[in-house]
Amino acid sequence: MSNVPPSPTNLRGAVDLSGLVNRPAGPAAPAAAPSAGAEGEQLVLPSLYFEGTDANFNDFIDLSMTVPVVIDLWADWCEPCKQLTPILDRVTADYAGRFVLVKVDVDANPQLAQAFQAQSIPAVAAIVGGRPVQLFVGALPEPQVRDVIEQLLQLAAQNGVTGSVAVDGDAGLPAGAEGAEAAEPAPEPLPPLHQEAYDAIERGDYESAMKAYRTAIAQDPRDRMAVAGLAQVSLLHRLSGRTIDELRSAAAAAPADPDAQLAVADLDLSGGHVDDAFDRLLALFPKLGPEARDAVRTRLLDYFEIVGVDDPRVVRARARLASLLY
Repeated sequence: MSNVPPSPTNLRGAVDLSGLVNRPAGPAAPAAAPSAGAEGEQLVLPSLYFEGTDANFNDFIDLSMTVPVVIDLWADWCEPCKQLTPILDRVTADYAGRFVLVKVDVDANPQLAQAFQAQSIPAVAAIVGGRPVQLFVGALPEPQVRDVIEQLLQLAAQNGVTGSVAVDGDAGLPAGAEGAEAAEPAPEPLPPLHQEAYDAIERGDYESAMKAYRTAIAQDPRDRMAVAGLAQVSLLHRLSGRTIDELRSAAAAAPADPDAQLAVADLDLSGGHVDDAFDRLLALFPKLGPEARDAVRTRLLDYFEIVGVDDPRVVRARARLASLLY
């Protein structure tokens, strides 16, 4: 696969789960997961979907010796999480046991949230052969989620994790989800322009999505969701059709070229390397002329919206930017 997001094999800073490895297993994890799996081994589990907790996560680390375990870090208050959840559910079902999906409520499981450095959600990671891999941050459209899963399965195969899961029971719903529609109210619909933008993102039509978000902002400049959505879809649009090697080679060949550095900073941010993206642009900023400085400042403000203005990394970067401006 040639387009971003980056291949998991190139991701740095994978989280350290060593503090969880020796925790006692709790309920609601897959039963009898082996500590190591033979090539092509098939396990029988009650579902492809599980709820991960601080107490039971050790069992999923064991399971990752046989089949990749994808981790969805979410929270009930997170609107982009609600956009990503049905995409992950569909993709998991379509891959029919080549990986399992573990959903982690970061509010209820602070140790896991800290282990995966989940300062911005939704965030998606994986465990392969007991080792953590960062995948992406934010609600990506379905085609890009599928690309990331393909890369993850390639990485798993390279590490001998080639097992699969056969479901004993209802494979069509997450574990414990039977009757959920009756037990829980349906989520509130998105505002019309937000829904229009989301549908366009699903189709890969980033220009239409940006137009919808700009219209929403024109109607209500205080619509923070639209501002953040516009920043995120603009990032996706800039990266569309660009290859990882192309972007990194151009940046390495021209360290003082603001366009090349902005492009690779986009790549860093899309892969979850928030501090790397900030550091790259903030280090470049003092070396630039007024026009290029303005472009970098505008891009950083977009990044702040994508990551979240209250995120500690944003607070630090905003302070550094202010010191450079004044």
